[in-house]
Amino acid sequence: MRLLLGIIFGVFLTVGFAYLYDASTSSASEPTAKVTVEKRPMVNWDVVSGNWQGWSLSVRNTWHKLAAR
Repeated sequence: MRLLLGIIFGVFLTVGFAYLYDASTSSASEPTAKVTVEKRPMVNWDVVSGNWQGWSLSVRNTWHKLAAR
C-alpha cells in the first residue's frame, strides 16, 4: 500500500514541478546575451487538457452505462 501511495505522490510531484517550471520560464526572454535561446515549455498543456477532458468524459459515460444496468 505504501508503494502505491508513493508512486501516486511521485506522479503528482513530477507533474507539479513540470507545471511550475513551465509557468516560470514561459515569459518572454530578454536578449541579454549575444546568443538567444527560445524558452519553450516542457509540456504542451493545451494537449494535456484536451486529453484529460476526453478521458474524464469517457469515464463518466462508462460509469453512467454501468449505473443504468
